[in-house]
Parts: sequence; C-alpha cells; structure tokens
Amino acid sequence: MARSLIKVSPNPRRGEVIEIKTLISHEMETGFRHTSTGAAIPRDIITSFVATYNGEEIFAAQLFPAIAANPFITFYTIARESGVLEFRWTGDNGYAASEQVKITVE
Repeated sequence: MARSLIKVSPNPRRGEVIEIKTLISHEMETGFRHTSTGAAIPRDIITSFVATYNGEEIFAAQLFPAIAANPFITFYTIARESGVLEFRWTGDNGYAASEQVKITVE
C-alpha cells in the first residue's frame, strides 16, 4: 500500500488562494528497462491524479512513464467553503489510492 503526504492549510480564509501539495510513494517502473537476462520489466506507473473539493473536480493530471517515482504534485485553488478535499491516484495493474483532508474556511 502506498503512503501519501498532503500539505494544505487547515483554516484558510474565504476567498484566499491556497496551495496544495501532494506526494505519494510508489515504486514506478517505466516498462522500458530489462532484467539481466533481457526480459522486459512490465510497466507499473501511476497514470492519473484527480483532486476534488466538496465533490467538484478542481485539478486533474495524466501521468506518463517519464514521471518520477513518488510523484510530487503542487497546485492551487480558492477557499470557498468548509469541506473535504479528496485526492485519488490510479495506475497500472489496478492500482488505486485515495486520501481526504478536511478544511474549515474562516
């Protein structure tokens, strides 16, 4: 199971632009490498990331083999109301992970 780290201000002011930082640990494999015997190592990457704010999508990204292991993604949104930020990562081989963070807008 992957471990994720999320950093966001828990108490932003209404209308404030907030920075959201996410990091998920995942052993990425591009699919371009081979074993010492020449067999291809199958691709195993995170292919998409979606962030929602109270159920509304606010950020999405498609990821490709050139993405680093343990993808670190930073983006911004405006604090409109108190609620839940949800983050979902999906990938090859049925990989799926999600996390939630509650914020209280002042």
